[in-house]
Amino acid sequence: MVAQRNLLASAVMSALASFSSTVIAQEQTLPAVTVKAAPFSGDETAQILAPARVLSGNELRDKINTTLGGTLEREPGVSASSFGAGASRPVIRGLEGPRVKILQNGMAVSDVSSLSSDHAVATESSSARQIEILRGPAALLYGSGAIGGLVNVVNDRIPTELAPQAYGEAEMRFGSVDKAREMSFSADRAVGSIGLHIDGHARNTDNYRIPGFAVLDDPDSASGRLPSSFTRSRGVGIGASHIARWGHVGASVDVRDDRYGIPTEERAFIDLSQTRFDIDALIKQPLSGLESFRFKLGASDYKHTEKLEDGTPATDFNNDAIESRWEATHAPLAGWRGVFGLQTDNNKFSAISAETGRPDTVPTTKSRSLAAFIVEERDFGPVRASAGLRLESVKRRPDAPDLSQRSFDLSSYSLGGLWTFAPGYGFGTTLSIAQRAPTTEELYSNGPHEATLTFDVGDPALRKETSRNIELSLQKTEGLVRWKANVFRNRFRDFIYGRSDGTLLDEEGIADPAGEFRQRFWSQAGATIRGAELEASYNLRGEGWSLRGFADTSRGRLDGAGNLPLQPATRAGLDVGYKQGAWRGGISALHAKRQDRLAAFETVAIPSYTRLDASLSYTQRLNGTEVTWFALFRNLLDEEIRLSTSALREFAPQAGRNLIVGVRGRF
Repeated sequence: MVAQRNLLASAVMSALASFSSTVIAQEQTLPAVTVKAAPFSGDETAQILAPARVLSGNELRDKINTTLGGTLEREPGVSASSFGAGASRPVIRGLEGPRVKILQNGMAVSDVSSLSSDHAVATESSSARQIEILRGPAALLYGSGAIGGLVNVVNDRIPTELAPQAYGEAEMRFGSVDKAREMSFSADRAVGSIGLHIDGHARNTDNYRIPGFAVLDDPDSASGRLPSSFTRSRGVGIGASHIARWGHVGASVDVRDDRYGIPTEERAFIDLSQTRFDIDALIKQPLSGLESFRFKLGASDYKHTEKLEDGTPATDFNNDAIESRWEATHAPLAGWRGVFGLQTDNNKFSAISAETGRPDTVPTTKSRSLAAFIVEERDFGPVRASAGLRLESVKRRPDAPDLSQRSFDLSSYSLGGLWTFAPGYGFGTTLSIAQRAPTTEELYSNGPHEATLTFDVGDPALRKETSRNIELSLQKTEGLVRWKANVFRNRFRDFIYGRSDGTLLDEEGIADPAGEFRQRFWSQAGATIRGAELEASYNLRGEGWSLRGFADTSRGRLDGAGNLPLQPATRAGLDVGYKQGAWRGGISALHAKRQDRLAAFETVAIPSYTRLDASLSYTQRLNGTEVTWFALFRNLLDEEIRLSTSALREFAPQAGRNLIVGVRGRF
């Protein structure tokens, strides 16, 4: 392991040296943050119709976690579906899994993290340049999987602009709670008309320390450290593109390998690997009336194996996917600006028993989708209107003689308006109707899932899911003091959810009081989620003192059947920061209320908690490189924190007090 780390470190240093052979400027000007997944790449303060949140720069670096969900969990309306230290997806307004789409540079990640909360997201936060959260009309560009919203991880792996000089950054950090050793880097350089990019990461963490006991209120359970909560991750990506006045054309490839523990009693773990290729081409003004035409293609070979504690393979998950996007931006037409295009998606998914080779969990299934979309925007005096339409056809064809092929025709619409009633003040509303096809596992599952200890039973007769959402927003976007408030109501027809009647089964699906698998059925019912979010800030990016406060709440209910499962707790947070010259520091507190709004099959209420974090950094210039030394303090109070959005909330608390120290260099 030491040899591997030394070899990787040598490779990184060599890559950075070659990229930095040009003259390094003494000062670096950061560009304005734009929402790259939005149709018009607007500033985040103008994205009330999306609405958007963009993490970048020091703010992103301070929040980096081993998982995407952990990185975003302090954003208003965003929680995390924690399944140990290796797997966590964002939960947006009480919606997760297949209702929250994860993108990388505007293309689907194409992993299987949406199928189950124990599956990791196959994209990396530590090498990202910004992470975007979007909802509303812009989400219609990216598919029915964005019914609850989308997260776009931007690493600019395919350059779209020629860098006048080499630039990049590298970071190392070490953590106390899990003995973390992490490294990440990215670098860009231009050679003539060719833009080059490289990025990578390496991370090792041991089982993390916990306050109290692993099982809630059980002194006989593990203590000290949470068993099977380790992580190992490696990844590298390279890209190149030819850039000219007419546009660009480029390609990239990236590979990653992960291993992480599942902190259940069985102490299983997952070995994950993915290789993906991407192509991106943009032509400016290709035809009269068109401002640009863009083509993207992504191909992914994803696999992971769930293994028992002794390393015996249990289930092999595979997903081969090819996605294409064809987008055109038209010139203003009768005052309207817009983007329209086509998207195709073909994938082959399977969950096969490693011992027998039989599809004991989910049969091999081929899925195809074809979609057409359009998003338009126009100003009517002080009112900016936005509208979107997406028409999609989805087909799922299982490789099983007793299961039928299913086809779904989906229609999604969105209409919004922003009224700027005074300089810097806006009031907006968004109405949307979105439809989602049942996923492969919701339709065809019929077998044990080792990591979640469930015996999943799908329903091949499931209908498409329809969401009707209304949102009202009020915001102030200028001056030292800024704020935004949202209220929303999301009404679902044929909401798809997993329910359990408490029956225990063995691995063959036979009822057994001593069986290790809990039977879970995929069912449908009407549902409603409603909630509110508030965020206010003072002087977030300036010198001196800064403040940020937020609060969010949501509640989901099934018609006639009580609460939705795994719903987020009501939360409030406050951040206080100070920046002066080379020094930057801050302290933040997050309080989550007790979550006792349980689904019919949930039995344990989740206690309230208060999480206190802090940060301190010092930046200096050494030989033309901007070097930042930093310390991050997480869960300073050593609170026993359990997330109501985690399927393992009763058995796997979050990590205890943690000190992270590191150094970051930018050139």
